[in-house]
This record gives sequence, structure tokens and C-alpha cells, in this order.
Amino acid sequence: MTKDTMEVTEAQIAVHWQEEEYKYPSTQFIAQANMTDPTMYERFSLDNFPECFKEYADMLDWYKYWHTTLDTSDAPCFKWFVGGELNASYNCVDRHLDKNRNKAALIYVPEPEAEPDYAITYQELWVRVNEMAALLRDFCGVKKGDRITIHMPMVPELPVTMLACARLGAVHSVVFGGFSGKACGERVGDSGSKVLVTMDAYYRNGKLLEHKDKADEAVATAGDEGVEVEKVLVWQRVPGTYSAETPMVEGRDYFVNDVIRQYHGQRVEPVRVAAEDPLFLMYTSGTTGRPKGCQHGTGGYLAYVTATSKYVQDIHPEDVYWCMADIGWITGHSYIVYGPLSLGATSVMYEGVPTYPDAGRPWRIAEQLGVNIFHTAPTTVRMLRKAGPDEPAKYNFKFKHMTTVGEPIEPEVWRWYYNAIGKGEAAIVDTWWQTETGGFLCTTMPALQPMKPGSAGPAVPGIHPVVYDEDGNELPMGAGVAGNICIRNPWPGQFQTIWGDRDRYVQTYFAKYNKNPNSTDWRDWPYFPGGAGGATPQGFFPVLGR
Repeated sequence: MTKDTMEVTEAQIAVHWQEEEYKYPSTQFIAQANMTDPTMYERFSLDNFPECFKEYADMLDWYKYWHTTLDTSDAPCFKWFVGGELNASYNCVDRHLDKNRNKAALIYVPEPEAEPDYAITYQELWVRVNEMAALLRDFCGVKKGDRITIHMPMVPELPVTMLACARLGAVHSVVFGGFSGKACGERVGDSGSKVLVTMDAYYRNGKLLEHKDKADEAVATAGDEGVEVEKVLVWQRVPGTYSAETPMVEGRDYFVNDVIRQYHGQRVEPVRVAAEDPLFLMYTSGTTGRPKGCQHGTGGYLAYVTATSKYVQDIHPEDVYWCMADIGWITGHSYIVYGPLSLGATSVMYEGVPTYPDAGRPWRIAEQLGVNIFHTAPTTVRMLRKAGPDEPAKYNFKFKHMTTVGEPIEPEVWRWYYNAIGKGEAAIVDTWWQTETGGFLCTTMPALQPMKPGSAGPAVPGIHPVVYDEDGNELPMGAGVAGNICIRNPWPGQFQTIWGDRDRYVQTYFAKYNKNPNSTDWRDWPYFPGGAGGATPQGFFPVLGR
């Protein structure tokens, strides 16, 4: 943001959010909420930083406890829970087996309504993840630290593959299924992946679209960058049938459905990884240059998404939770896969377009599955409002909680979301965060604060925002002039670096307000996310540009 574009007047800010009314969650919601203790903000104050985040890490199972909560020796490449050892796959699957092996971990809804929904229990997920991990290890030679690129649509085989990588200590790099083969290949090349996992086809708007052709383009693009993909693993959308026209390449391409039979019944001991070892790479879209491979660590990331799933999204073990996002984005990583499964929740996955075959589809799904927590983006809310504003009233579903994520939501759209979809009862959390942050940064905690249409709310516990002008001067709360929102302190979900490009990481996210590049004090490294906004006197952070 330049100085010229940063001068947003008080009137403009008022139009966007300042005059909106507060709405309070129902007493019924507050009575059952996971977080009703306002002292949480005191426990997570800067006075208690960084040890406050021990609360989050203690939600996980550790092979070995950590000795240093926050290591700043290589600032701003911060390391969390150093000395600790754990495995993300174990935390999301194995540890739930004793008490909940027959509980649904995932409920999969195919786009064609003629195809039945089906549930995958934690026991079934454990079996599938083990067999896929055995295939990756023994058939592909995957070991700890290797990168695996996954280019797949929204099917259960996607989280199975992710968790299999995590089980081996391998680093997965999921590319959004809608991206081109070239975009996938650039990410394969940057990460140095020797294995590409893909699918032959998927349903979109009622049509079975070929996907395998993108794999061929990806392999060629990676080759141009000097990276040879040794194996392409192809899941079949219809088992036993090849639904693509692009021929399989002998000696390189293999149907997972066939090869995995060799690993029936195999069990793979989860690999113990250091807390600071990378769990995955998530590439930003690359609209402003080469895509950035955001590297997220295992212990810090998993602790952060587990805790925010519990406290912000209010997920209880008995809830049926549906995040209508794509796992190819960070929202899907954090709040379809790792956060909910770490909690032992039931997470719904939907393959296709929300309005197929009509705008009532989401509400039929919610009614049929008994979904009571709903999570989607303002773009989707606007689309559903336009396509079928009266559709929600036709179906008998009831949400206790609804999340909005991704970009600002206009107050009038927020009200439709609240009144039509939430039926005037569901609590709404409007969240602000990024690929780089791993999890929520700003949101209301629904049992502690009122909601405000169009506003992302205050910072979550443990996150301490500040608004600076271009010269690094702090703008007070309620100043009425927008500035650059920064975060004073590191947090466990924060990404560790840009894969292979530390200098770009420092320059992009920290250099603007850093006064001493040699400092190892976290206070000298405020994180600059690139968002414009201001702060109300009440501490709400309506973000004007994300």
C-alpha cells in the first residue's frame, strides 16, 4: 500500500462498518460454547507471551515434550515448541481410535445427487491412511522430508493422501484442483517433488471433467525447471474405470486403486518428527510474481488450528461440521482436515458446485446430514443469496454457528446470512487471516463478544495487532484513518519461511517495519500482512482491503 492509497477518510470507514449495530448470540449458544471465559484474553496477553500458547500445544499428543516454547534465534524464522516430537497423522487419526473408532471422521457428498453420501469412520480412515503411507514409502521410496505434490479435486482420497504424507514425515504440497497443469508444474518444480498424486476426473456442474491431462502438463513444466517427476499416482474417480482420455505413461503413471491392493492390511508406524519440521507447503497464487511456497511447521501449526477450531468455531465431538471450502486452499487444510480431525470431529466434504443442480443443494445437504456448524466464504454467500434467496427457508436444518472467511462481507449480505441461513439464531464469526498465518487472526469469540455486520471483530486471544502509518507511527484505536495492520508478536500458526527463499520472506513480510535486521528479539519483527484497515475504539478490526 502506498501513502497515496492509504488516506481513507473517517467517512469512508464509517460507511463500511462504523455505524453498524451489534448483535448478540443466543443464550442457548453461550450456554454450550467451548469458550465462555473472558479471562482467556488476560491469559494470552503480551505479559504472558509466549508461554500462553502452551495451552494450545497441550491439546495435542506428544512423543516428547518441548524445552523451548519459542525460539527466536533465527528471527523472523520463528520456531515453536522446540525439542518436542509428534506426528500430525497420529494426532488426527490414531489417537481417536480407542474411544471413537466407529465415529464418522469424514462424510463425503459427491456432486451427482444420484451418488449416495458416505461416511468414513476414524477406523476406516486409519486403515486407508496406513495403506497409502505404505504405498508411498515402499512403492515410491518416499521418506521423511521429501516433498509430494498433490493436485486433486474435493474427494476423500485427498485428505487420505495428505495424512499419509504426514505419517511418513513427508511434506505435502496441495495444489488447488482448478489450477492449470502449468501452475501445478511450477509448484512441483519449486518444491522439488519427485512424486505427483492426481486424479483422472471429477464432477463439476454435472459434468465429469478430465483432470489427468493436467498432470502431463505439470510434469513437462517441472521438467523445464530441471525437476524430473519419477511417479504420477492417479486415483480413479470411478474405481475400476479410467475416466480420462489422456493415455497413461508406462513406467511413470500408476493407478493408485490397483497398486494399493499390494499394501492391503499394511500398517505404518507414524514417524516422529520435530515440532519445527515442516508439515506442508501452501503456495500463494502468484498473481504478483512467482508463487511463494509458504512453509508451515508441524507442532506450531497443528496446535494453532486445533485450538482455534475448538474455541472460535465451537466444534464439539458430537457436532457435524461443514466447511464449504476447497482443501486446495489454506482454509481447507486448517479447517476441513487438520483442525477438525485433530479434535475428533465429523467433517463434511462436498465435491462440487454449491448451486448444482439448484440453489437449494447446500440446505438439502445440511438437512440430510444434520449439519450444525457451517463455514463458507462471502463470495459463496453472495452467490447463494442471488441464486436462491428463499431456498434456506424450505429446508429443516439448524446451524448453531456460522463462519465467514476469505474477504470482507458487506453488512447487508451478513444480515441475509444471519437471518436467512442462520434463521436469526446462529452465531456468526467473521474471520480475517491468510495462507501465511495458518489460522484465524481476527474474529469475534461468539460467546464473549457481540457480532457486528461487516466487521472481522477483534484479534483472537494471543494475537496483538497494531496499526502503523507509512512511517511506522502507531495509529491509536478509533483514529478514523486507515493504516497498515500489523501483528506485534509471532504465533504458532505463522508460517516459518518461504520455501527456498528466506530473503523474500523477510523482505515481503517483515522488512517494512523492522528497525534492526540483526535482532533476535521478536518485538523488533512486526508481521506485515499487507492488509489495510483501522481499529474501532472497541478493538474491532474491519479490514478494508485483503
